[in-house]
Amino acid sequence: MVEAKRVIWPQKVRTQLRELYKYIKRDSPMNAEKVRKDILASTRELSKDFKLHQPDKYKEDNDGSYRAYEIHRYRIAYHVGEGDITIVRVRHVSMEPTRY
Repeated sequence: MVEAKRVIWPQKVRTQLRELYKYIKRDSPMNAEKVRKDILASTRELSKDFKLHQPDKYKEDNDGSYRAYEIHRYRIAYHVGEGDITIVRVRHVSMEPTRY
């Protein structure tokens, strides 16, 4: 059995999530809460099965350890390390994608 990995949210990415929550909340507090909860729940699932999603096509020279997926029109990118998973960024899919 594969041991669960720890999911890490760096401060920069927590700020991205907080900002998107505040933006959605201006129009709908209920939707803002749902989007935030769903994003957090989806990242918790990564700890059990980090290969759920495809390698990130925007990561240059990706060895497969950078992966990404979309939820509620937000793109979540993450890096799979030895014992943990680091959320790299959260952005709306309408934003111009950045290679990194």
